[in-house]
Amino acid sequence: MREKDSVAIYFVHAMLYGLREQPACQAQVLERAGIDPQLLGQAQARVPGKAFAALWLLMITERGEEFFGLDSHGMPKGSFALICRGLILEPDLGKALRQYLQGFALFVRDIRAHVQVRGQRAVISLDYQSELAEARGFAEETFLVLMISMLCWLGGRRITIDRVDFHHQRASLEDDPLLWGPNLNFGAERTEIEFASDYLSLPVVQDFAALKSFLRGAPQWLMIRYRNSRGPVSQVYRRLRNSQYGQWPTLPAMAVQLGLSATTFRRQLERAGCSYQQLKDEVRRAMAFERLRDTALSIAEIAEQTGFQEPSAFHRAFKKWTGESPGHYRQRTQRG
Repeated sequence: MREKDSVAIYFVHAMLYGLREQPACQAQVLERAGIDPQLLGQAQARVPGKAFAALWLLMITERGEEFFGLDSHGMPKGSFALICRGLILEPDLGKALRQYLQGFALFVRDIRAHVQVRGQRAVISLDYQSELAEARGFAEETFLVLMISMLCWLGGRRITIDRVDFHHQRASLEDDPLLWGPNLNFGAERTEIEFASDYLSLPVVQDFAALKSFLRGAPQWLMIRYRNSRGPVSQVYRRLRNSQYGQWPTLPAMAVQLGLSATTFRRQLERAGCSYQQLKDEVRRAMAFERLRDTALSIAEIAEQTGFQEPSAFHRAFKKWTGESPGHYRQRTQRG
């Protein structure tokens, strides 16, 4: 974990949910973790990654369970490690995902997750049934962050998310583009997350030796490694987003901009589970979603701005990303 790693205060609120009626205990836990309680009132505040990790472990010790009071049943200590041991034995991410969901279902009773593969698309839907209605957003986001980040770790790479619909409403966070991707919607009828089904064919590359090391810092480490707005991935992502496609630098040129050698830069991205080309592809998608949703540009103009030589090529790529045409996506999102 790097010194500059940090996490949005929103996820601190999620962890503290189980102590919502115990302000004195809440303040004590925050103090022990090294987090200023005044940050809780600042919607865009961030906490250091190490403090977040410390709070995560303190809350598990304080409550004796691993889902922070976000579920009416909860996860006894050791549940997450038990689930992970089964995942290492699976041959690919598809089987690991199903095993993961079955494992969580043994402990977490308020969320039921279902995975469907629809051709080139994989969709995970959540059904939420609980008297803890105010916990729904925290519970579903925590559940999905752990699930996606776990798949990233098992496969040794970032998984690009193409669509996320959340039932709950909340303000936008700095972390959202890297955490959930550019096609993020709140107030949906149902919580769903969608990505390319090809990822489910990737082999599980971790073994028991890696798992032993991983569990010493899991699961709080998952969020920080694969979805962190202060890491090298986010620096590259922001630089690409703030420039036109035709001006994007080559990998060596980007490395120079970051004050790194090309080898070091490539190694840093590999440690984060991605490549420079993968990040460029993610940003092209983000640009496409944004322009279709928020501008009146023609589809041909958007295709050109996102690096496609022909609108037909853009149409095929967009259909592969989302399962729908650019025109249908624009009509649906602008109507909503």
